[in-house]
Amino acid sequence: LCLSTFTLAVSAGAVLLLPFSIVSNEILLSFPHNYYIQWLNGSLIHGLWNLASLFSNLCLFVLMPFAFFFLESEGFAGLKKGIRARILETLVMLILLALLILGIVWVASALIDNDAASMESLYDLWEFYLPYLYSCISLMGCLLLLLCTPIGLSRMFTVMGRLLVKPTILEDLDEQIYIITLEEEALQRRLNGLSSSVEYNVMELEQELENVKTLKTKLERRKKASAWERNLVYPAVMVLLLIETFISVLLVACNILCLLVDETAMPKGTRGPGIGNASLSAFGFVGAALEIILIFYLMVSSVVGFYSLRFFGNFIPKKDDTTMTKIIGNCVSILVLSSALPVMSRTLGITRFDLLGDFGRFNWLGNFYIVLSYNLLFAIVTTLCLVRKFTSAVREELFKALG
Repeated sequence: LCLSTFTLAVSAGAVLLLPFSIVSNEILLSFPHNYYIQWLNGSLIHGLWNLASLFSNLCLFVLMPFAFFFLESEGFAGLKKGIRARILETLVMLILLALLILGIVWVASALIDNDAASMESLYDLWEFYLPYLYSCISLMGCLLLLLCTPIGLSRMFTVMGRLLVKPTILEDLDEQIYIITLEEEALQRRLNGLSSSVEYNVMELEQELENVKTLKTKLERRKKASAWERNLVYPAVMVLLLIETFISVLLVACNILCLLVDETAMPKGTRGPGIGNASLSAFGFVGAALEIILIFYLMVSSVVGFYSLRFFGNFIPKKDDTTMTKIIGNCVSILVLSSALPVMSRTLGITRFDLLGDFGRFNWLGNFYIVLSYNLLFAIVTTLCLVRKFTSAVREELFKALG
């Protein structure tokens, strides 16, 4: 549990890394000679990026595998059962896993870049293999974000609609609550009249009663909500989500045009002037604030989209019903998504802040066709998801009309 908590802390650090760097750059531009912010410099920012990369590697390849293998271990046969035996088995499994992964990475790098340097790099684990391995994980994370984020952007409207109180237009909440109350009482009477031996019917009625109580709670919450909460907050949040989504797609479209005419728009293009030397946005601090809002919005959307996928639907943590293995899986998934967030933000042109540390050494970021395809796919898939979301009601009515 402690290792999982540490992994989530590293994930939070990876998410905050790019926003903190953008804010630091604008602060240094606004107060270049202020004595109280001399500690905020390029060396500190570079160090934080390197630490984020280091701890991400540590969690992905050491701590989380150790936690998983330790949970599954029982100790080798013939040894006395206990913590020591389980730790020994876990360490052996980690060593075997490390050898397997390094072998796969060495073969992959030799196939992709078949020269003497690639073969000799077997002796240079720290400078080549860990960054290369992290580059592969980052690429998979970016592909996962490409799948999750467009779905999450369309699902955000549904999620916020469930959390907020919708306007009551031509609805009589008192009548609905009265009907639900009668239904609840009827179910309660049926449940009290059933014999405890009829287990299947009892469980079915209890589940139905729970659903009715949940619906009644939602209706009572809508009734108690103030007028401004019902009629102002919900439309304002929906409009805000729509604006943020539109700006995100617009920035990606502009980035596609920049990629076609300017090679410095590549994520691994020409290095910028450095931290505190030039603004990253044409709108100064306002533009930087907008970039930060969009980065957080994309991260939240990616998490929503991740748990909306059918394959990962069972990963959703539930109170008092989540195994430790599922917690480890959630932590690893969140870490992969958060580590790939700075790379995705730079690749899509959400921000112009240059990737620092090992994040800027990913070879695939210099491939024009990969970067352009990533931008095109994101724009197309996001647009299709939004069109499908907002036209679903119309399509359902058409299908009903056509029989």
